[in-house]
Amino acid sequence: MTLVTRAARPSPGPVEETGGTEPLVARFSRAGQRLRRADRAHPWVLDAAVVMLVVAMFCVPDLLHGDGEKRGRFLLASTRLPMPGLLALQAGLVLPLLWRRRRPALAFGVIAAVFVLHWSLGTALRTDIALFVALYSVALRARTRQLPWACGITAGALVPAAVRVSDAVSVWVALFFLVSTATAAVALGLTVRIRRAQLVGLRERAARLEIERDQRSRLAAAAERARVARDMHDVVGHNLAVLITLADAGARLNGAARQPPPELLRLIAGTGRQALGELRRVLGVLGETSGARGDEPEPGPRPCLADIDALCAGMRAAGLDIVHRTVGALDTLDGEVRLTAYRIAQEALANALKHAGPGARVKLVVAVTGARLAVRVQDSGPAHSMSGPRSPAYEEGPYEEGHGLVGMRERTALYGGRFRAGPTGRGWVVEAVLYGNR
Repeated sequence: MTLVTRAARPSPGPVEETGGTEPLVARFSRAGQRLRRADRAHPWVLDAAVVMLVVAMFCVPDLLHGDGEKRGRFLLASTRLPMPGLLALQAGLVLPLLWRRRRPALAFGVIAAVFVLHWSLGTALRTDIALFVALYSVALRARTRQLPWACGITAGALVPAAVRVSDAVSVWVALFFLVSTATAAVALGLTVRIRRAQLVGLRERAARLEIERDQRSRLAAAAERARVARDMHDVVGHNLAVLITLADAGARLNGAARQPPPELLRLIAGTGRQALGELRRVLGVLGETSGARGDEPEPGPRPCLADIDALCAGMRAAGLDIVHRTVGALDTLDGEVRLTAYRIAQEALANALKHAGPGARVKLVVAVTGARLAVRVQDSGPAHSMSGPRSPAYEEGPYEEGHGLVGMRERTALYGGRFRAGPTGRGWVVEAVLYGNR
């Protein structure tokens, strides 16, 4: 008998019940963003909407009920005005709200003047709410030095209103209520203004940080490209110099009807493999995949000063007469410092082989004293000029061609060292001092 089991359906938990509901604050935030975008696109719509709202809520009741009627629990003694005069006063209070955002101080001044005028005539209007709306706009958008003047004008304009309603309530109670309403309008305007200034500051700071991040990325990329260029120059320049010298030696033997020795051919092949492996390692920094094909050998580890003997052996096979001496404990130094010293020695020896040629005598000294590492490479000049004057081309400094000296100088500067290269006697000397330890 075959049993068929059906997977139990998970029961809805509290996550399913509340997962679809969004926070109320997030909804209001998105709605506010949409309103701000719409306001930036059509600013006149909001201005007209504010005016229409004031007209609907405050102007129409004044027109329908008139003056001198019971309003709430109080009976305000008010002078009845003809309809044209009432409409004129309401227009003077409401219409300036259309430019309250573009010219807040002007709009407030006009409304305050109409406010004082109609209260001096003994007329009470619900449309006086426009004064507080204009005061809010001054606190939000006007120059800061205009706000104290607006507050003073408001306080002076509220006094006749408080006196006129003294038949219904105490003057001090009316003043307290009116001043509190004006204070709330100013506080609300300043709060929104400060919040907007904070948001603008945060946006500017975010933009600056983004620009600085991009600049740091570009600088890091430029530094990495420079480092890769130096490595490429070291790898290609050194190994090609050795290969060319060995190939010339093989060609001379072949021209003399002699068979090149197997050791020479093995040295050429080994130098080419070493160059290919180091080239793949350097290109790996640029996103290349090392050993992507199975028939390609994997690149070996990066060279260091421990490989200086192998470097000298290859140069001796290429024809240089090298005397190498190491002083001090190399293991106390940082790996990057040892790699830099190796690259400097490699480049100096390649330049000696390239410009002084086979048969030149070279002295290589690597000395470690505490955190100080010194590399000195001195060649004797071209072998054919040992007994005669030095070549003018060599006298002018063939090392200055290309990026050899520039790369060595930059490598040395990375570790706070000093670098010197120039003629000495019949040859050239390269000295680099680096500082760094573990």
